[in-house]
Amino acid sequence: MIGARVRVPLGSRTVTGIVVSHDADPRPRIPDPEAIKDIVQVLDQEPFLPAEIVELCRWVSEYYMAGIGDAMATAMPPGAQKRASSFKTQRVVSATAHGASVAQAGSDSEVGAGFSRPITDKQLAVLQLLADAPAGLPASDLRDRGFSADIVARLVARGLAAVRGERDDRDPFEHAAVAVVEAQPGRTLTAEQADALRQLTKLAGAGEFRVALLHGVTGSGKTEIYLRLAAQVVRAGGQVLLMVPEIALTPSVAALFRGAFGSRVAIQHSGLSDGERHDQWHRIRRSEVDVVVGTRSAVFTPIAKPALIIVDEEHDTSYKQEESPRYHGRDVAVVRASRAGALVVLGSATPSMESYQNALAGKYTRITLERRVLDRPLAAVRVVNMRDEYAEEGPDVVVSRDLVTAIEDRLARREQVLVLLNRRGYATAVFCRQCGDAFDCPNCSVSLTVHRARQGWRARCHYCNYSVIVPTQCRKCAAPYLEQAGFGTEKVEQQLQERFPDARIGRVDRDSVRRKGALTGLLTRFATGALDVLVGTQMIAKGHDFPRVTLVGVISADVGLGLADFRAAERTFQLLTQVAGRAGRGEHTGEAIVQTLYPEHYSIRLACRQDYFAFFEKELKYRLGMRYPPLLAMINVVVRGRAFDAAIDTATDIVTRLGPATATGAFAILGPAPAPLGKLRGEHRVQFFLKGQKRAAMREALRTVLSGMPEVQRRVSVDVDPLTVL
Repeated sequence: MIGARVRVPLGSRTVTGIVVSHDADPRPRIPDPEAIKDIVQVLDQEPFLPAEIVELCRWVSEYYMAGIGDAMATAMPPGAQKRASSFKTQRVVSATAHGASVAQAGSDSEVGAGFSRPITDKQLAVLQLLADAPAGLPASDLRDRGFSADIVARLVARGLAAVRGERDDRDPFEHAAVAVVEAQPGRTLTAEQADALRQLTKLAGAGEFRVALLHGVTGSGKTEIYLRLAAQVVRAGGQVLLMVPEIALTPSVAALFRGAFGSRVAIQHSGLSDGERHDQWHRIRRSEVDVVVGTRSAVFTPIAKPALIIVDEEHDTSYKQEESPRYHGRDVAVVRASRAGALVVLGSATPSMESYQNALAGKYTRITLERRVLDRPLAAVRVVNMRDEYAEEGPDVVVSRDLVTAIEDRLARREQVLVLLNRRGYATAVFCRQCGDAFDCPNCSVSLTVHRARQGWRARCHYCNYSVIVPTQCRKCAAPYLEQAGFGTEKVEQQLQERFPDARIGRVDRDSVRRKGALTGLLTRFATGALDVLVGTQMIAKGHDFPRVTLVGVISADVGLGLADFRAAERTFQLLTQVAGRAGRGEHTGEAIVQTLYPEHYSIRLACRQDYFAFFEKELKYRLGMRYPPLLAMINVVVRGRAFDAAIDTATDIVTRLGPATATGAFAILGPAPAPLGKLRGEHRVQFFLKGQKRAAMREALRTVLSGMPEVQRRVSVDVDPLTVL
């Protein structure tokens, strides 16, 4: 049956697959039908994946031009390749309950028992523990007490103990840091919140597919609306999916919903262990939850009755997957809701150009929140022109005088500070001042980023993870004149610690939160006041509610404007607006200090004014003139090759074959040309774009051409509706 798992032969292996259809494809695509092999084993008597999730995966495969296997794998929980759960708890129980005491077991004759060795002291100790625990003990508990699996196995072999597997759902909330943000169901809504909730309640009650864009300034109380709307939907018998862009946001948001809905909340994101994800997924599959909170892949969770899907911070690029299938979680959520007759709420203070255009066109219902809760003012934004700062203080300035003074003031008042730099590491380059040799990645077209390490400085590629210890002298000329240029979050943290030695400073970036629980721990320490200053990348810029934060500092606000990407201005505006919105959410007013080399750029100027509509109009004119989304659709095709000539030749061949399809006027082709990131992980990259009004025609033309070139398909990446063109 559709959705059931089966074991099938694949070459010399036997692998697990999912039944997606009962109907054979009538097209004669298989040269030798006799070569088709039988299914080895059917693992499920009932569908493992619900039919609607299978169909959703098929849509993802079709729309994003990905393999159906890739799409199905995204929807599967850990351990799905096995018939029985590989994540069951192993419990050890005593088998001496037939009147035999532990002492009797210990004196048991090895002859009568058929063994040649007496019971050891450790085995006796295990039996004593089991005698005191009639229900048995988890095998992990015995291991923690120093009793190995071999000791248990010997007792089982003697018939003195038994091991059984049992379901024991791990609760990811159990060992998580406690979120300090608490739900307040008795809180009085503002007039705007109450009106927004009424509109959304009406849409949810209609029982049909609708999309609403909840456009609310930072601090306007969108999460409170989510909570109350979700409660109404659950009371009416529906289920709710809340999607957030970053794992960093999941603990606090999940804790809010846990407080409101108790144990009938499940979470799904890659920060959980495989066992936790497995258990949470199966709780959802058994309909034991009312609310699911998760990141991008949560859109595939097997909710039986999805009546409300909320996509918080819908503009965030984290919703777009970077490898096959290159789906957008927000857009898949809209498709899923359309098939379930559910309401989708897209929430953001800085909506994506696509969503806002759909709202203006009447495709989405636009609901606005223009004021903060309790009429708190938006943070006052001050711009520091770093060209002036460099002229007066020198070229090595990282933290401006204005920002230093403002931090001193906040520390004296025992208030908190967020400092954003959307670039990790210590320095962005290493070069020799004598011969000019630079530390570039041998596999990618990027310079290596310098990180502080226990063994000294280490230069690392953030794409392929190649790394090398930075020597004390040049590799080429042996001169001792190696110099580091640029800066990242590590250097900002160090300079702030040197400038404010008594301040408690933490850092949040991918390097500092690799260990499980590190991110939640850092955010909790900051939220509880155990840290004074938090330095970080974009992970700290969105969704968080820290009432004690009264100052936000932005280092290098223009760091993203230099990218060869048509969305650079939009991302810069969104990031600056979002991070400025972290200040002044409590009793005290907030301030943001933005350091930039380009204070006159419209994305920075309008972000400082927090004027979304003015930015949208300005950006739309640029998109119209350059023929970019949201005014038309794009497909980004990247061809890879070990040699540049091979990549450009293959790309040219594909474009040539696509040529006749452009005669209809449905789309145009730009390129091929070298990609901005010309080499990645040892392969050269060439790209071209399809641009037009008809996505289906573009996809079909490209699919037809690539199907006739099976020898190059593994070297071609197709990104439908790309969020980056690098």
